[in-house]
Amino acid sequence: MGRSEKLFSGVQTGLGLERQGGQMKPLSSEAVSPIASLPQVAKSESPALFSIFLKLEMRACLVVGAGRVAQPKIESLFASGARVTVVAPKATDAVQAWAKAGKIHWEARAFAPTDLDGVFLAVAATSASAVNQQVFEEARRRNILVNAVDDPPHCDFYYGSVVRRGALQIAISTDGKSPALAQRLRKEMEQQYGPEYEPWLDELGRKRQRLFDTNMDAEPRRRLLHSLASRKSYEEFVRRLGAAENGEDQA
Repeated sequence: MGRSEKLFSGVQTGLGLERQGGQMKPLSSEAVSPIASLPQVAKSESPALFSIFLKLEMRACLVVGAGRVAQPKIESLFASGARVTVVAPKATDAVQAWAKAGKIHWEARAFAPTDLDGVFLAVAATSASAVNQQVFEEARRRNILVNAVDDPPHCDFYYGSVVRRGALQIAISTDGKSPALAQRLRKEMEQQYGPEYEPWLDELGRKRQRLFDTNMDAEPRRRLLHSLASRKSYEEFVRRLGAAENGEDQA
């Protein structure tokens, strides 16, 4: 038997099939591959996460901690337009620089429960698990959404691994089960969705607005919008972009 025949035979066995008189028939239970007879993995009973993209502009957000772990959380919050208060006795150079530039407000002291007054969203990102738990418990009492970094049981939400191309954001979550997998998938998707998607999406947004400014009927407008977002349209944009960068005639 050749290599390909052996491979096909193995696939048949794994599916619980065998050839009898030119037809595929089920194997006896004893002959089925161990792969096919593995026990079924029980599905998680926890509810599925609710995926949203949240507008935080001018919302009061609190980050407890200002070290290496807290730093990217702080940056992502003020980049979203949130009003960020940071509470921590010490801070990284970057966090101190953001405070001096007025991008955030930093209180150089330990956390106090009153820091949560009027807060919309909170992040606990200290190296002390007891402090993180205190922030979580106090936030929960006030019905404030809270994330204790790297502590899934004490999180109302997770930070997704995000591919960013301007207005395009592709967020990946594993429900806290494997952040490493989320990071790997992000890196793969960054290769798939390159920086050209940022100007292309800007162009799509402008064309969409122009279409909605017309009196076009809904159905033909929908078809045209899907055509504009097609792979063919994307490839044409990339060709035009390349030609413009090389100073070529696009006619």
